[in-house]
Amino acid sequence: MSPHRTSDTPPAWRAWTPGVRVVVRRRLPEGAGHLYTDVLGDLVAVDDTGVDVSTRHGTVHVPADEITLTKVVPPAPPRRPR
Repeated sequence: MSPHRTSDTPPAWRAWTPGVRVVVRRRLPEGAGHLYTDVLGDLVAVDDTGVDVSTRHGTVHVPADEITLTKVVPPAPPRRPR
């Protein structure tokens, strides 16, 4: 996922372009049962508030303060016919 960065360097996800496929690891609130979860899908938007990712279950907004790791990933493989 994202390499370590210095505090004055903007996070790598700030330079992403909508349309790329990404995985974003987010920190969940206290008491959520799990500490982290991953959001995988196509990037819809990126701004100072965080990122919007279009997943199989709809668009998910991940606030900037919950983003812990990020990575651009290859396109999804084509679905197999049944």
